[in-house]
Amino acid sequence: MFGYIVYDVTRRDTFTNLTDVWAKEVELYSTNQDCVKILVGNKVDMDSERAVSREEGIALAKELGSIFLECSAKTKKNVEQCFEELALKIMETPSLLEEGSAVGKRNILKQKPEQAPPGGACCS
Repeated sequence: MFGYIVYDVTRRDTFTNLTDVWAKEVELYSTNQDCVKILVGNKVDMDSERAVSREEGIALAKELGSIFLECSAKTKKNVEQCFEELALKIMETPSLLEEGSAVGKRNILKQKPEQAPPGGACCS
């Protein structure tokens, strides 16, 4: 249904691993062709130590067909926006809304009824 792909803007290896490993994992395990993907560059509060430019992030997001945001978990800059963007994109994608409600219904139906404790009495 959705996938957050996060890298650390101060560590190039985390960015490189996205295309080598994590983006492939999202594609492999996504059950819906309309899967919403969000590429997030984290730790923008450490701009003086930045190893991955914003432009590189934007280019990769375009290549992956994903939304792009940068944030800071430490200062909370744009963290809320990441969740808002995801929610808006899901609401704009009818197949995800339908799939989500069907999955929820199936999970509710699969729940096992509570069983009485051994001996048949619930209270002694």
